[in-house]
Amino acid sequence: MTLPIPVSYSPMEALLVDEIPTGREWQYEPKWDGFRCLAFRDGDEIALQSKSGQPLARYFPELVEVLHELEPERFVVDGEIVIPVGKALSFDDLLMRIHPAESRIRLLAKETPALFIVFDLLVDENGRSLVKEPLEKRRPALKKFARRFFPKDGRLRLSPMTTDSSAARKWLSGGGTAVDGIVAKRRDVTYESGSGQRTAMQKVKLKRTADCVVGGFRYGSKTKVVGSLLLGLYDGKGLLHHVGFTSSIKAKDREKVTRELEALRKPPGFTGRAPGGPSRWSTERTGEWEPLEPTLVVEVEYDHFTGGRFRHGTRLLRYRLDKAPRQCTLDQVAKKSRASPLKLLEA
Repeated sequence: MTLPIPVSYSPMEALLVDEIPTGREWQYEPKWDGFRCLAFRDGDEIALQSKSGQPLARYFPELVEVLHELEPERFVVDGEIVIPVGKALSFDDLLMRIHPAESRIRLLAKETPALFIVFDLLVDENGRSLVKEPLEKRRPALKKFARRFFPKDGRLRLSPMTTDSSAARKWLSGGGTAVDGIVAKRRDVTYESGSGQRTAMQKVKLKRTADCVVGGFRYGSKTKVVGSLLLGLYDGKGLLHHVGFTSSIKAKDREKVTRELEALRKPPGFTGRAPGGPSRWSTERTGEWEPLEPTLVVEVEYDHFTGGRFRHGTRLLRYRLDKAPRQCTLDQVAKKSRASPLKLLEA
């Protein structure tokens, strides 16, 4: 490709913060639950590049097709690949696309087509780089680009933006939509590839908590001190399913916690889905765990619950001595019937 920025160019990254920054210099966008991606077009060549520098084009042929059909032949945009399923965005369906068989990818592209939500323009329709321009100039250029060239109600969508921090807080608190957080960007700053000025782009995640039963634990690697607590939630039939783990136990407490857990050792621990079952998160240590009598309840903070478990490790908040284990049910993490986050794209 002969574009002014290479395909290896890293997208600008955000700093995770606890509060939404405020001031006239900030603008706010929803945080989407998908794959961050830079899309490059140079004539007949299309490249979709992940934040980690991995090529994504073969996994999303429907997006390659729509990018190839656009009128401009040279441009670069920054955005998020998402897959809507019903009212929600499905990260599981995104993961299913990373498949070695082209026939499988093509089938999924027809059954659950992806959207590309665009929030920045790095090279315009004339092949001119905008990365040295401040966001307050890039955003109007992107809006004009989208209005002129994006197919109406198609696979490409413009991400909404506001300069009103109160509107951003409504997105974050629910406000009738199901966004995962807010991204705040300095309007007076240029596009900083990679980590750059991370304070110029900040993200606030929607905080979610759940009360879970500790159905087991794992020792730390090559030690006899607890490494992680294995978390469970009850289903409607009264079965305790393994849903994830937390390892955020303070170092000074680990020996005491280990003694308390060892006193509760009792099989089976989990009566439903147990650690060691097949999943994309399995590791060689998945089967090495100690079952516990289901009496201990903890409150944890998590970012996403998908595919029957927490997507990442959770953060231990506190022990819930006041909570009965049977009250720790899967409906805590069930999707609420909020409006689709895609309604924001229609505004």
